[in-house]
Amino acid sequence: MMKGRRNQSWLNGDEEEEEKEKEEEEEEEEEEEEEEEEEKEEEEEKEEEEEEEEEEEEKEEEEEEEEEEEEEEEEEEEEEEEKEEEKEEEEEEEEEEKEDDNEE
Repeated sequence: MMKGRRNQSWLNGDEEEEEKEKEEEEEEEEEEEEEEEEEKEEEEEKEEEEEEEEEEEEKEEEEEEEEEEEEEEEEEEEEEEEKEEEKEEEEEEEEEEKEDDNEE
């Protein structure tokens, strides 16, 4: 009889050991899954940040291009105005010369 009980407690001890191992394995798996999940989230955040940075850079480039275009247009307009002024001045000089010639 005593032998039977010892065997029984020995079996219970094994079952307890197995239960503990199972629980530990499950905990480890859960931890691994959590770590993987965290890594995934970090990766996603990193990708999002990179995308945002790229978009920002593109935006800045576009703005710079627009500014350059505007500057070029302004310069062209100024050149045109200068040409017009020069032309007008020349015409005025010619008019004055004609008037001077006519007076003589």
